[in-house]
Amino acid sequence: MTPETVLTVARESLTVASLLAAPLLLSALATGVFIGVLQAATQINEMTLSFIPKLLVLVVTLMIAGPWMLQLITQYTQSLMTNIPLMIG
Repeated sequence: MTPETVLTVARESLTVASLLAAPLLLSALATGVFIGVLQAATQINEMTLSFIPKLLVLVVTLMIAGPWMLQLITQYTQSLMTNIPLMIG
């Protein structure tokens, strides 16, 4: 196994991990900013107020992006398993 192969696998795995995390992180970020602006406008300083909306948005995001995320990780795993003999030899 050459160093180039190791770096390629590491780069691809980081790319897949970033793609898997992006929908959840971006939706939580957008919800947090919206709730923060709403709290600043109404001067409500309750720390637990943003928890439930973020949780609901994450559930909806998982329902929408879940099949795509599952397909992405399945394809990556299959390609990794298929390429194991090529990486070793």
